[in-house]
Amino acid sequence: MFRHDSPEEAAFRSAARTWLEANLPMALRGRTNRPPPAELMPWYRTLSGKGWIAPHWPKEYGGMGATLNEQIIMAEELARVGAPQLPAQGLNHIGPILIEFGTAAQKAKHLPPIIAGEVIWAQGYSEPGAGSDLASLATRATLAGDRFTVQGQKIWTTWGHHSHWMFALVRTDPRAEPRHAGISFLLLDLHSPGVTIRPIRTIAGDDEFSEVFFDNVAVPAENLVGKLNDGWRIANALLGHERLGTSNPQFALIALERIKTMARATGVLADPGFRDRLAAASIGVTALLALFNHAVELTNLQRSLGPDASIIKIYGTELLQSLNDLLLEAAGSDAAMANPVATNFGEVDVSTPFLQVRRATIYGGSSEIQRNIVARRVLNLPQ
Repeated sequence: MFRHDSPEEAAFRSAARTWLEANLPMALRGRTNRPPPAELMPWYRTLSGKGWIAPHWPKEYGGMGATLNEQIIMAEELARVGAPQLPAQGLNHIGPILIEFGTAAQKAKHLPPIIAGEVIWAQGYSEPGAGSDLASLATRATLAGDRFTVQGQKIWTTWGHHSHWMFALVRTDPRAEPRHAGISFLLLDLHSPGVTIRPIRTIAGDDEFSEVFFDNVAVPAENLVGKLNDGWRIANALLGHERLGTSNPQFALIALERIKTMARATGVLADPGFRDRLAAASIGVTALLALFNHAVELTNLQRSLGPDASIIKIYGTELLQSLNDLLLEAAGSDAAMANPVATNFGEVDVSTPFLQVRRATIYGGSSEIQRNIVARRVLNLPQ
């Protein structure tokens, strides 16, 4: 949208578009909620078989080793065809972290099943008393001999009840000062004795989240990523990947198409004022694509995103909310319909995505936290 494909990139785009049209099941297209594993994971494995499940991973680990522009093209073409949201914790979070920080044994054990779609991962960061203030987490991991014993609770765990493994931040030195100095990064098998998982139904009607309880769960010491009490450094690297993922332009592109479809159906597209707002929304999506392009380029150069991740997270999630506000306007009196709205151009779900994106500015670090990071690390404002 803000650049022109080279002949090679145009050929790749054409091949991606043709393949996606031929292989993505119609039942999975345009889904507002993430489909359950029984429906979604066969598509995941189809993408994996094509070699396209991890465009950003190096080829040596089973990824596509795609160029920056190829990654952008994949995001655009997945959005165009209405592809469903995949479970991202393995592909976008723990996978890149293990590639960067994991031991050879950890990479060999965990990376191939992520690529193959055999193992689903969850993230264990937030707790009932530690959300945006992550350094106050209370889940303990006590090391004795060759194993940790984990006691505590995690909450707002995306797809926790569908997951096989969790990467978690745990407190391994309760007396450390400052607080984040006593935190470690641990891999936990969610089928271990002492693990209890309860789904949480959200205002949007889905059960994307869960709460996870650990009651004296034994975890091998070899599941420690990095050094003991050095988890905060790894956590910050992972948060960069997460904040980039939550601002993936695929979601904004899909929202923009929903607006256009609904506006055509209701006739509001004929209103000059609405067209102005739609044009502004389109410009916003183009700006997000440019930001995403920059962030992916930094990642490909193996440079830490740093405050860039906070900036793109703020912009991407708040843009997504404004796009869904505009979708409500385009829907007019149908905006309050709980079920998808039938139009001459196909069904459009209006209320569900509006409710879903309310949480986008909270997870991965709230917008308030991101603005504090930008204020301190970019603008050098006093604390």
